[in-house]
Amino acid sequence: MTISIILVVLASLSLIFLIRLTKGHALAPQVLENPERHIRSVNVDAFRNLIDPDEAEYLRKWLSPADFRRLQRERLRCAIEYISTAAQNAAILMRIGEAARRSPDPATAAAAAKLIDNAIHLRIYSLQAMPRLYLAMILPGARMSPVRVLDTYEQMTRQVILLGLKYPAGSVSSSL
Repeated sequence: MTISIILVVLASLSLIFLIRLTKGHALAPQVLENPERHIRSVNVDAFRNLIDPDEAEYLRKWLSPADFRRLQRERLRCAIEYISTAAQNAAILMRIGEAARRSPDPATAAAAAKLIDNAIHLRIYSLQAMPRLYLAMILPGARMSPVRVLDTYEQMTRQVILLGLKYPAGSVSSSL
């Protein structure tokens, strides 16, 4: 009976997340007219720290089990917020890329195509990572690291820079 309830709750959370994630398709026209105002910053270095398994292991070693579970849940909530923000940014950038892909300049069209590809991959990886992170919140000992989301986000931000668009400070890691 308990497993059934847990599965129903997880399915409900997944459905809510899918609905929120797909809302990015119906962007308001003002978002597309001035995308720099609507793209939210993602601190890549902080996100990397949140999903680092070595950091979690360090915290597990030095904190009491109850403190570790509480802190890990908070860290996972923050990671979920970062992923949600990155997915929303990807929705905006997909629309920009669609317009830029029609450019007569082949380099711009190629960069736009890569941007669209990375944005689609990011949204797919976000769909895969979010339920895992929610599950990890329930089971704090589970090790689930959404590294593919981070890597794809960094690739997408490189494409934005190649297209000459402004991107919020802190959205690109210092290693780029």
